[in-house]
Amino acid sequence: MSQPAYLDPNLPVDERVQDLLARLTLEEKLGQFIHPVNAVPRLDIPAYNFWSEGLHGVGRNGRATVFPQVIGMSAMWNPALVKAIGAAIGDESRAKYHEALRRNGETSIFQGLTFWSPNVNIFRDPRWGRGQETWGEDPYLTGELGAAFVRGLQGDDPRYLKAAACAKHFAVHSGPEKLRHSFDAQVSRRDLYATYLPAFKKLVTQANVEAVMGAYNRVLGEPACASDLLLKDILRGEWGFKGHVVSDCWALTDIHNGHHVTAGPLESAVLSIKAGCDISCGCTYDHLGEALAQGLVSLAEIDQALSRTLATRFKLGMFDPQEQVAYAATPLTVVGSKKHRELAYRAALQSAVLLKNENGVLPIGPQVKSVYVTGPAAASLDVLLGNYYGINDHMVTLLEGIVGWLPEGVKSNYRAGCQWTQECVSPVNWAEYEAVDSDLTIVCAGTSPLMEGEEGESILTAESGDRAQIELPAVQQQFIRNLSQHGARIVLVLTGGSPIALGEIADLVEAILFVWYPGQEGGRAVADLLFGTAVPSGKLTITFPKATSDLPAFEDYSMAGRTYRYVEREPLFPFGFGLSYTSFEYSKLKLSSLSTLSDGLRVTVTVKNTGNVSADEVAQLYVSALEARLPAPISQLIGFQRVSLKPGQSKTIRFSVTPEMLMLFDEDGRQKLEPGKFRLTVGGCSPGARGQALGAAQPVSMEFLLP
Repeated sequence: MSQPAYLDPNLPVDERVQDLLARLTLEEKLGQFIHPVNAVPRLDIPAYNFWSEGLHGVGRNGRATVFPQVIGMSAMWNPALVKAIGAAIGDESRAKYHEALRRNGETSIFQGLTFWSPNVNIFRDPRWGRGQETWGEDPYLTGELGAAFVRGLQGDDPRYLKAAACAKHFAVHSGPEKLRHSFDAQVSRRDLYATYLPAFKKLVTQANVEAVMGAYNRVLGEPACASDLLLKDILRGEWGFKGHVVSDCWALTDIHNGHHVTAGPLESAVLSIKAGCDISCGCTYDHLGEALAQGLVSLAEIDQALSRTLATRFKLGMFDPQEQVAYAATPLTVVGSKKHRELAYRAALQSAVLLKNENGVLPIGPQVKSVYVTGPAAASLDVLLGNYYGINDHMVTLLEGIVGWLPEGVKSNYRAGCQWTQECVSPVNWAEYEAVDSDLTIVCAGTSPLMEGEEGESILTAESGDRAQIELPAVQQQFIRNLSQHGARIVLVLTGGSPIALGEIADLVEAILFVWYPGQEGGRAVADLLFGTAVPSGKLTITFPKATSDLPAFEDYSMAGRTYRYVEREPLFPFGFGLSYTSFEYSKLKLSSLSTLSDGLRVTVTVKNTGNVSADEVAQLYVSALEARLPAPISQLIGFQRVSLKPGQSKTIRFSVTPEMLMLFDEDGRQKLEPGKFRLTVGGCSPGARGQALGAAQPVSMEFLLP
């Protein structure tokens, strides 16, 4: 008997899918629509659970390499390193998946190859607890880094996916967490297309992301997981998406229970399947049989949705002899390997952002004979992890990294000093008295995943994962004041997944190093940065406001007054900012002839290391429309490059400016190339006086007329 077409690896995926669909009974088909899909034993189709997490390492599936949280990886401004990390996650997932099959004969939740990552939502409001999962506040940067992650995770095999990535949460989704099951995000078409959609578009049209996840909320009145506008008109219509769409978990229940758009689960299932949601996480699609029997959906609609999820499984090689799938031979030794630990270390190094360095107190030199380490983050494992994390048997806390670096003969001591948010009940805090006896006090403070995250994750806040205030918690502020009043010289190492407003605390400390949630090698990397074995090179991908009072209403999804592109208030630290242990100079900005605009403009600039140590600089290119008839951002990132420079070395770097980068969006969300005056600015920070006042290099700029 000849082999069934669906089992023939040499046939096109579409042909194999159609053959399999023809062999499945209706009951068997209906068992494939909720994320733990049923097995079909008579056709040798195993059960499979689509839910796996790989945000910054294989998550919730035992031992894995723990890379810095995504917001930290974004601060590297390094697509090549992001792609390498995505590839490492894909390798570990392959090794773990096949080992689970060998050991158990099947895989369970979080053991699969369909990863519900990356999160390419825009971090529009610093109170959002899940902002830590994103690539920051800028649509262009989010798209570039998110696409690099997808390419790494999915691999470059011409036939098979290493793993399947999923762009989430589509779309217009960034808090508040406590309202997400009932909230209607009202947004202008201009903001929709200019801010909330570009990263998703890039992942779909350029990185070929395999899946897209719908959001919990409504968008302009439609539930995102059942939105004709989002799923039909834009995703599959305008962008030509061919992969599958999955709901967020139990989001289809929200359609009737939270949004009250339908009367119950039957109607919600019908609405969602017709809009193009192909598989549900956790609920509601168990009513598809009833909907089919009542004529509310057609068998063709059932087959169309199923064909997309089956295609993903075929692309992963799940129905093929494993010896033909190269990725199936990935050895288990890649999991937590030395190579991957070094990737995590490099990422932690490049992600840390030096925000202040008064009188060059950093790096800590040999003149420092004693160091006091304190603060709630110093010995915390939680701050290494962020959310959606894996675990590892090699985790280096900040305290361990610092103590491990110190040579014998340098005195060191440690006390926790204070808690994250709770007052100290002891009448005497010895840390405040002991610290002054050391040459330098390293205070490890900030926020932890216990204070921000997804709905229900944080346990030290009542805000469902969000923060009500972005200020450093009051108990930590008071602790630092007390240390300063006792005469301690303070280096502040801040952990967190979102901006922290420091107020007067910024003036009481000599240096500030923001290290995010830096992953398993965080302590080692931070120590090397503090003591000068490595040089800080991270740049902020989110604006740090001065106070919560500077923010618009959390529920307001208009971009007015948000992010560096539209905010007019002076920030505490601006987008793109980050200091170094050396200095840089920008010069010789040149622009090719405008007659070549249709092919793209060529921009060149020279960057020089004018200091005494080798270091990396992230050169950033921004455009500002100065005479536009349409509303325009104050400035907008359109290019960036990380460049390594030795002392005194200069390099000329090149950017390509496409016509699309100069276009503006009208009120209907359509892009237009408007004539008028434009300004190009290149520097180590977003344009504005604040960055220069804080020590960023003087940028170079030029204006030109677009006829």
